Amino acid sequence: MSAEFKHITVLLNEAVDTLVEDPDGFYIDGTFGRGGHSALVLSRLSENGRLMGIDKDPEAIACAAERFADEPRFSIERGSFAQLEEFVRQRELAGRVNGVLLDLGVSSPQLDDPNRGFSFMSDGPLDMRMNPDVGESAAEWLAHASEKEIADVLYTYGEERHSRRMARAIVHEREQEPIETTGRLAKIITAANPAWEKGKNPATRAFQGIRIFINRELEDLEDCLDQALEMLKPGGRLVVISFHSLEDRIVKRFIRKYVKGDEHLPPGIPVTDDMLNIRLKAEGKAVKAGRDEVSDNPRSRSAVMRVAKKIR
Repeated sequence: MSAEFKHITVLLNEAVDTLVEDPDGFYIDGTFGRGGHSALVLSRLSENGRLMGIDKDPEAIACAAERFADEPRFSIERGSFAQLEEFVRQRELAGRVNGVLLDLGVSSPQLDDPNRGFSFMSDGPLDMRMNPDVGESAAEWLAHASEKEIADVLYTYGEERHSRRMARAIVHEREQEPIETTGRLAKIITAANPAWEKGKNPATRAFQGIRIFINRELEDLEDCLDQALEMLKPGGRLVVISFHSLEDRIVKRFIRKYVKGDEHLPPGIPVTDDMLNIRLKAEGKAVKAGRDEVSDNPRSRSAVMRVAKKIR
């Protein structure tokens, strides 16, 4: 891995410590990245344990092939973690998974490489796809999306309160010249932002919103959580690390839903836990990176880890 695009794994020990309970078990790293979590998981497994990685990014797949070429306990699938059930059923392990780990969002190598088009900090082609072989790039989408569509994406996925003003500027500027680089898009958005937040680049929220939309990140997360619950064995653990409020809200609501169980039973009827269909138990409170980790890796500042154990 190039030192220029090095990835520092967030909440490494915290995530793996709570994930791996049975060294003989089958585990899933749904966001392989550069293999930081996977390497530590493998160090905790016996010769009978198994780990499956999943990642959309061809560079992550290449890293896995090189890093774990001689590791028989490890396998990698290229695709979205929204295909988790498909990959598990191919192995005939449905309902027998010991743990699922998701480290959400974009990785440092993706952000730091200007050729991937994720960052407004360096100029490069406006792509933003985690899998550059599938779907539209950000540039292609911005070339045809309506002003309303653009505004909705910036507001819904980027939580950008100046979304309409920015969308108007994008549509106006693309009529003059196609928007094909991160630098040009950042310049347009920055000029359209009338109220810069202290300590935050004025293009941050807009870039986040476009990236999440292009990669279907929230929709895939919702699909994956449902599938993970079905694929886990009783006692199996779901460990999710989120980096912004939209992701964390989805995870928090999912866990709460299955911790509470069925809330639609007729009032006044005595019920047992079995009748409520409670399927998850929340494991502790949300975990955040400590002061030392944030100091070493500022990107860990927004990380939130939530853990749940499957009951049934």
